[in-house]
Amino acid sequence: MASAPAIIAPMTGDGRYRKLATAACALMLLASCKADPALREVPSRAVETILPQPQTSTIAVPVSASIDELQRALERAVPRRLWTIDRPGQVCVPPQRVKVLGLNLKITPTIRCRITGEVTRGPLRLTGSGRTIVVTMPIRAVVAARDVGGVLKRETATGAAQVRAIATIDLADDWALKGKVDIAYDWTREPGIDFLGQRIEFTSKADAKLAGVVRGLERTLPAELGKLRFRQKVERAWAGAFTSLELNRANPPVWMRVTPQSLDYGGYTIAGRTVTLRLGMKALTETFVGPRPPDPPRRPLPRMTRLGARPGSLLFYIPVVADYAELEPVIQRALVKRSQRPFDLPHIGPVTATFGKVTAYGTTGGRIAVGLDFTAQDNAGRIGKAGGTVWLTGLPVNPENSQEVRFTDLKVTGVIERTGGDLLLQIANMPTISQTVAEALAQNFSRDYRELMTKIDRAIAEKRQGDFLIRARIADVRTGSLKAAGQGLYLPVWGTGTAEVRLDAR
Repeated sequence: MASAPAIIAPMTGDGRYRKLATAACALMLLASCKADPALREVPSRAVETILPQPQTSTIAVPVSASIDELQRALERAVPRRLWTIDRPGQVCVPPQRVKVLGLNLKITPTIRCRITGEVTRGPLRLTGSGRTIVVTMPIRAVVAARDVGGVLKRETATGAAQVRAIATIDLADDWALKGKVDIAYDWTREPGIDFLGQRIEFTSKADAKLAGVVRGLERTLPAELGKLRFRQKVERAWAGAFTSLELNRANPPVWMRVTPQSLDYGGYTIAGRTVTLRLGMKALTETFVGPRPPDPPRRPLPRMTRLGARPGSLLFYIPVVADYAELEPVIQRALVKRSQRPFDLPHIGPVTATFGKVTAYGTTGGRIAVGLDFTAQDNAGRIGKAGGTVWLTGLPVNPENSQEVRFTDLKVTGVIERTGGDLLLQIANMPTISQTVAEALAQNFSRDYRELMTKIDRAIAEKRQGDFLIRARIADVRTGSLKAAGQGLYLPVWGTGTAEVRLDAR
C-alpha cells in the first residue's frame, strides 16, 4: 500500500502521518448503508475553519544581573581614604590623683599631645546567598601621637575594623530596584599605644568618623542597587516575549504565538555572584499550523504585581489536521486495488467495478462526505453498464483521549447517476467492499501521534531567538473528539508543560 497522508498539516505532502487520513475515510464503508434511491442532492460543504484556541499560560521569565556590577559601582562610589585626623593639644594621658586627708591630689601632670592619623579602606568584597547581599569593607587605621608630653616625638598605633553591610532588595511597583541596608562594624584590633605604663586608646576618636562613613554607605548602597538596570532588563524580556515560537520546523510547520498579558514578581534569589528575579508572565498561547503567524502587537510594560503561584506552567493547543485533498487519493488507491476482483452481488452474480475520482470534504453536523465516482457492469451482461457518483456521509468518532478512529451513523445520502443507479447502490451497500477496505486501511494511529509529540517536544526543548533563550518541555497531552470541519478532518490536542524565557544577552 502506498504511504498515507499527513495528519497534521493542511496542504502538506508528508506521508508519515497519512494513516489517520486513510482510516478516517475508509472506515466510513464499514457498515451496510441504507439509501433512498430518490436522493439526488450532493451533501453541502461545511464552511467552518479550525481556529486556534487561546490558552492561558504562566511562563517563567527569570531576569538576572551580576553583583560584580554592583561591586564595581561601590568601588567607585566609596573613596579609598575615608578620613584623616589632626588634633593638636589633645589630652593623651590624664593626670593621676590620690586622696590624702580628704584632698584629691594630682600626682602626675596632664600629658598632652597632637593626634594625627589616616583611615583607609581595603578592597570591597561582596557575597550573596538566599535573599541578602553582604558587603564587607576592611578598614585600616594608622594613628600617631606626636610631641607626647614634650618627651616623645612620635608614637604610632595601627588598628583594624570590619564594616559589614547586609542589603535586602525589593522591587517597587514601577519595577525600580530598591534596597534596605543594615550596617554594623567592630574593631578587630583597636588602635592604641602604651606610654609610661598608660594605655592611650584612639578608638573613641575613630568611632565618630567611622559612624559618618557608615551613614554614607547606607545612602550609597541602595542608590547603587538601583543602577543595576533591572527595569531595563525586565522591559526587554517583556517586549521580546511578544513573538511566535517554532514548535515544528517542517512537515508541517507548527508555531505557538505568545501574547503577554501581565508580569508578576515572585521574589529573588542570590547565588554566588548572580541576583535573579523570579517573574511569571501570564500570556495567551495560540498554536498555528502552516506559515509563521505575525507577532502580536507589543504593549508597554505594565506595573508590577505580586506572583501568587510558581511560574512556568505552559498550556498549548494543537489542531492535528488531515487535509481532505490528501484523503482522496488514498481512498481511491484502496478502491482501485479492491476492484481487481469482481464483486459478487446477490441475484446478479459477479460484477466488475472501475473506480475513478474520489471527492471528500466536511459537511454539516461534523460529518465527512465522500463521493465515489465509478462504473460497474455485471459479468454476464444481463443488466448492462451503470455509472455515476454515490455520496456517503459518516460521523467520525474516537474514544476519549485516543487516536483510534471509527465512523458511526453511516449512510448513503445521494446518488448522481448516469445509468443504472440501482447497481451502483448495491455495490455501495455491500459489506464485502467495506470489510475489504477496512482490513486494508483501518489503523490505530497512536504510534504516529507519539512520533509527532516527540518532534514537538524536541523542537521546543531549547531554542534561541535573538537575545532570548526559550526552554520548554511537554509534560502531558490529551486529545479531544475527532471532527470533520470545513478545513479538514482534525483531532484537537491539548498539552501541558513548563516554559521559561530567559534574557541571555551574550
